[in-house]
Amino acid sequence: MENYFTIDEQPIPFTPGQTILEACKSAGIYIPHLCHHPEFTPHGSCKLCAVIVNGRTVSACTIMASTGQELVVETPELNAMRRAMLQMLFVEGNHFCPGCEKSGNCRLQALGYEFEMTTPHFIEFYPVRDVDASHPDAIIDRNRCIKCELCVRASRDVDHKEVFGLGGRGFDTRLIVNSPGGKLVDSTFAITDRAAHVCPVGAILIKHVGFVEPIGARKYDRELISAEDES
Repeated sequence: MENYFTIDEQPIPFTPGQTILEACKSAGIYIPHLCHHPEFTPHGSCKLCAVIVNGRTVSACTIMASTGQELVVETPELNAMRRAMLQMLFVEGNHFCPGCEKSGNCRLQALGYEFEMTTPHFIEFYPVRDVDASHPDAIIDRNRCIKCELCVRASRDVDHKEVFGLGGRGFDTRLIVNSPGGKLVDSTFAITDRAAHVCPVGAILIKHVGFVEPIGARKYDRELISAEDES
């Protein structure tokens, strides 16, 4: 017997063990997300994948699909909430998209376009955040960090190094490097690490290749994020 839940009375099949987000992706139904990545354990921190299941708002990346679920994945209210979350991510950091090397390949920027975010709406905080350019192969620009912990999970679960972590509380939470001096150059980080290549924004940048691919010809310059095939 096939397992399925419904979206607008349309049956959506799923495989036992799949999350709602995974099942929807398999069915070609886009649910926005930032902190989710298929290689890592679901995290549920960004809340952009919020959907309504049987009248209750949940994170689609952490809730398992099950028979009998009735889903609502897109409404004006859900999209307004997602837009507000994006606006808060923009004002809590220093995201200057026109001058960022990740422009056109940045998931945060692409979602801003997807949800027609024309202004930051909230007062910008302009936090003082440092840049760590000590490593010969990579830069950490904490101004762009959205605390999704993808680099943390990649370093821990794939690279088995635990180079990255989050320190502080609330607004003062920041990306930290587990090394004697707190600098990337003092850590076991390598350019071949999975953690070097999972950042969805411009917080971890690879040196020596900046702007090799010109802005205007990059992934999200060519297509909407909702049309992409991969997380």
